Amino acid sequence: MSEPDSTPERGPLLRWRQSTMGELMAEFLGTFVLIVLGCGSVAVAVAGLPGSGRQEGAFGAANWLIVAWGWGLAVVFGVYIAGGVSGAHINPAVTLAWAIRRKFPWAKVLPYWAAQLVGAFAGAAVVFAVYHQAISAYDQAQHIASRSQSLDTFAIFATFPAKYYGGGLVGPLVDQIVGTAILVALIAAIIDKRNQAPMSNMAPFLVGLVVVGIGLSYGTNAGYAINPARDLGPRLFTWIAGWNELAFPGDYSTFSGYWWIPIVGPLVGGAIGVLVYDLFIGNVLSAREAPGGPVAPEPGRTPGSAPDGGEAEATT
Repeated sequence: MSEPDSTPERGPLLRWRQSTMGELMAEFLGTFVLIVLGCGSVAVAVAGLPGSGRQEGAFGAANWLIVAWGWGLAVVFGVYIAGGVSGAHINPAVTLAWAIRRKFPWAKVLPYWAAQLVGAFAGAAVVFAVYHQAISAYDQAQHIASRSQSLDTFAIFATFPAKYYGGGLVGPLVDQIVGTAILVALIAAIIDKRNQAPMSNMAPFLVGLVVVGIGLSYGTNAGYAINPARDLGPRLFTWIAGWNELAFPGDYSTFSGYWWIPIVGPLVGGAIGVLVYDLFIGNVLSAREAPGGPVAPEPGRTPGSAPDGGEAEATT
């Protein structure tokens, strides 16, 4: 047998992959994986288990654990699959925050957003293709005549506010700002090698745990979209697939005009989160690295203190 051709790939396809297009392909696939696994976990909790014969009685709060861990693991593997090429933003709020921080070129913001949105839409389409029988069976069991009236199955794909907001939008908007600020600030901390960054490529796993934590802490307020593409891509799909007004303009008996909240809230929250991290941590670390500055102490120690708690000897 002849040896495989080891000649490097040449031509337009190579240049295309080496350009920003290669990064956009990675953002598409990373976001696709995020939605396929994340929305898939919601489909299991909402329609899959109840109609499959594998669940006896209601799981109750355990269903929320399926959703929280499902989304957390979706983030882990979305980041692992795309991180080496694009940085695996897989979230327009992260892309915007990094641009504001001057860690990412503004010229790539809109292309990244587009790739993330298309990846999310495609992921939602796959989830629907796999679970449409379960969705139909669920609606039939609940005596729901029209898909446009099925809030539970809409929730497989996109988010909505809790009943206790009484139709108000300020509470859900604040929730999305706070949740995404937490997400982006903690991502900034996890990937900051000047700080206590995790080793052995553990960052994606820890970012996924951040999402689990947000889901367990703030998830019931507004479904913790904390990612405009994660909500808008599947929302566009549900609008086409027959959920109609539930998707756009986001109307139901307990809320109306909701569609923009999971877009604007995360974008604002992501910007706030990265600015807060830099104000309290990032700028401190930068100052300690400045040429000619004092030697930074070990974490938790003041300058001049010895490891045993005594005063260090002066040096010249």
